[in-house]
Amino acid sequence: VPALATERRFAQRLRECLEEEQLLDGRYQLQRVPGGRVALPVLEEKLSQLCLPPEMPCELVRIQDPVSSRAARRRTPAQKLRDELRRLLDGTWSEELEQDVPHAWQRHGDLVLLSEDSFKAAPWERLGKGEQGLPVPTVPAELPTFPTSPDGCIAGSALWETVASALGARRVARRGRVMPDGMRTPSVTLLLGQDGWVEHVDNGIRYTFDVTKCMFSPGNITEKLRVASLPCSGEVLVDLYAGIGYFTLPFLVHAGAAFVHACEWNSHAVEALHRTLVLNGVQDRCHIHAGDSRQLELQDVADRVNLGLIPSSEEGWPVACRVLKKDTGGVLHIHHNVESPPAPAPPQTPALPAERGSPEAAGSGGEAQHPPGDGEKETLGARLRPEWQSWAEATAARIQRLLAELHGRPWRTSVLHIEAVKSYAPHVHHLVLDLECRPVLP
Repeated sequence: VPALATERRFAQRLRECLEEEQLLDGRYQLQRVPGGRVALPVLEEKLSQLCLPPEMPCELVRIQDPVSSRAARRRTPAQKLRDELRRLLDGTWSEELEQDVPHAWQRHGDLVLLSEDSFKAAPWERLGKGEQGLPVPTVPAELPTFPTSPDGCIAGSALWETVASALGARRVARRGRVMPDGMRTPSVTLLLGQDGWVEHVDNGIRYTFDVTKCMFSPGNITEKLRVASLPCSGEVLVDLYAGIGYFTLPFLVHAGAAFVHACEWNSHAVEALHRTLVLNGVQDRCHIHAGDSRQLELQDVADRVNLGLIPSSEEGWPVACRVLKKDTGGVLHIHHNVESPPAPAPPQTPALPAERGSPEAAGSGGEAQHPPGDGEKETLGARLRPEWQSWAEATAARIQRLLAELHGRPWRTSVLHIEAVKSYAPHVHHLVLDLECRPVLP
């Protein structure tokens, strides 16, 4: 990095001058150089503005192995990203741009996946337009120009290279809205890098998928952990909505399932699932049925069926009943989004009224504070809500009728467990019903 070297007795005064002119590069420490001098790192992009008093003897040198300053080492990734972008844009930083810089993102190996609303302000859009070989946009004079490739395109896009460097990544992508195509295909734009294939480790399982073609849902981690702990040793399982293997892999790797039939109709997810099975060495214990699971020709094979589709897996119930072993039955794991009205607020303990305007009577905005209603922060499993129980019992009765009609003899169904996975929307919860289904012996 460039630096100004001066005698030790002038170092403090030179530092004050550089700080006043905003030329000091605070990312690096001052360092000693030959001749008993001290080198102060300076911002290379501002060297042309350097104008020091003639009585300040110094020489421009380069520090070959710069050491990060303590302040730089303490910076969070979000702070580092903001600082590097501010440096890239030089004097054109604005509050609009500040608000558009993300504070959180998903990381998959060397790829960072930005949120949909990141870098949407007009200046960012103009700066990033050349990332996929588009012609260099006309950049206003107040914004910096970036190096271009021989074909007239932005070379790698300095914007996305800066984002990657600040976040310790090599590739950058940005999420869009999930496409309404029945496959939950993500609308993800690759901003920097050659492809979107990533690897993600979850509970000791290695998943691989293309972020531009498939989704990875970290919100289901509690259910994946629960599935991994189920006693499935020696069982045959059918996963009707396998995706990239969210539940298929925990059943195989941790729960000890003997064999899994994995159904998936998204060709990109099928490829990811195949690669993931190989990565984890369980490809010989799984058969992938590519296509619509409603057309699955299997029957009388499963000890357990997973129906991991929301908002409803109801279209798969007849198939699930058909693939269960007809002589012994098994267990269904039925996912569903269930609506629940707001939970009543707990009774308040009587207390002396607080003085109007006091901290006890008002929040930071001066408005009266009220106890939370639905309590989305409430622990989901803390209480089994009546609506959940009603849904489970109605589902059990429906499955019982389907099984009886299919096999021409009575079956019994028993609710083993109701798991609240997550709050899906206001007053809507993603639930899983563990339903035991057994034929009634004559």
